[in-house]
Amino acid sequence: MASLSSYYTLLALLIPILVFLLTRKPKSKRLNLPPGPPGWPVVGNLFQVVRSGKPFFEYVRELRDTYGPIFTLKMGTRTLIILSDTKLVHEALVEKGAIFASRPRENPTRNIFSCNKFTVNSAVYGPVWRSLRRNMVQNMLSSSRLKEFRGVRERAMDRFIDKLLSEAKANDGVVWVLKNARFAVFDILVKMSFGIEMDEETVEKMDQVMKKVLITLDPRIDDFLPILGPFFAKQWKKALEVRKEQTDFIYPFIQQRKRALENPGSDKAATSFSYLDTLFDLKIEGRSSVPTKDELVTLCSEFLNGGTDTTGTAVEWGIAQLIANPEVQRKLYEEIQNVVGSSDRKVDEKDVEKMPYLEAVVKELLRKHPPTPFSLTHAVTETTKLAGYDIPTDANVDIFLSGISDDPNVWSDPERFDPNRFLGGEQGGGNDMTMLPFGVGRRICPGLTMATVHIHLMLARMVQEFEWCAYPPGSEMDFSGKTEFTVVMKNTLRAVINRRG
Repeated sequence: MASLSSYYTLLALLIPILVFLLTRKPKSKRLNLPPGPPGWPVVGNLFQVVRSGKPFFEYVRELRDTYGPIFTLKMGTRTLIILSDTKLVHEALVEKGAIFASRPRENPTRNIFSCNKFTVNSAVYGPVWRSLRRNMVQNMLSSSRLKEFRGVRERAMDRFIDKLLSEAKANDGVVWVLKNARFAVFDILVKMSFGIEMDEETVEKMDQVMKKVLITLDPRIDDFLPILGPFFAKQWKKALEVRKEQTDFIYPFIQQRKRALENPGSDKAATSFSYLDTLFDLKIEGRSSVPTKDELVTLCSEFLNGGTDTTGTAVEWGIAQLIANPEVQRKLYEEIQNVVGSSDRKVDEKDVEKMPYLEAVVKELLRKHPPTPFSLTHAVTETTKLAGYDIPTDANVDIFLSGISDDPNVWSDPERFDPNRFLGGEQGGGNDMTMLPFGVGRRICPGLTMATVHIHLMLARMVQEFEWCAYPPGSEMDFSGKTEFTVVMKNTLRAVINRRG
């Protein structure tokens, strides 16, 4: 949202024209929307959000204290209805799950990169979504399929630890946490997606391309006021260039995988299975054709982007909490030692399954720091009511995850990082509504099992290998965050590591 402020003056000059053009339309029947802050004609609350200078999730947190667990923000032509109450979320996403299971209209830029909503996350509720999601969950992210990539994860974790050691040796024991964690995850997802071997330089280049895509998808003022689209011709041209770069870079790897499948044994480094294998001949309900070149690029990109930043962000926050809470780090290390033994054996995924304290640490981490402050936006398939208010089909329905996970009516002392709450019977962590880091209902994140496997394994390996300490030594953790696709630490975490031995 902060990037919108540079256009404030331009908008102020255009308001009279906008009011004239947009208010000529006949008024529709007045809806009984949830309450919210009064806004300006046409632009609604857009300027108030921009001028606040705060991250959007912090602005929403303040509005929740004023307007309660359901409220409305008018952002130009978009209506945002924000929920931050467990009972309301249950009513919407479980009791009325089918009605609230769609997605709102995309802006033109997102339509380019989603191939007109041809992804699991962006597709409207219907046959395309059912086909794509069923394929991803059943053919790629099932427990049996995930186990097939255990070796890929183990090798990636070994490289991850080696990179941390090398970086620490060159920097007096200091390492960057997020950069190394997200690359380790990306490395795994690349192999799972394409099933072919790539050198580190190629993986880094692909990561850069994916980051450029995410930056291009950052909100712009014309996303909320489409009438201003002509003023953003340069940005539109740039988006097309980034899309071409994405396609030109990724498609050759898709072709390489296809050749490997057509000629078994020709690529000795290829894995026996990959996500791409499920896509080449994928049948979509309601259409006769298989996914196109652009759609294949889009689906692979969704798989890569969907699991990289969320997991990397969780690891960064997790290490920060372990540094700030050395007793938690000590107890976790002791559990790892007790399960793995005192030998040089590395902790593996079977060990992780026997670590209740690690599981509690991860649950508390995801409660305290959900990777994104909001779930992916929902939309209703038909006008309905929630808490007595009208929910129209053109509204964005956003679940404020942070507003649920820090609710004192749900959690005791929610500001405290305390894994023991999950060992002592306090609610949360299951499919109840008390914490929803991966959403809930029909549109629950399909990759939640994979993500939790990665987070558990990474934290276990990191704590087994190293003691994590503050940098500079003796300094206190700053737990303020900022939005960069996910919510990352405002001051990117650097830490001192000491090899355990």
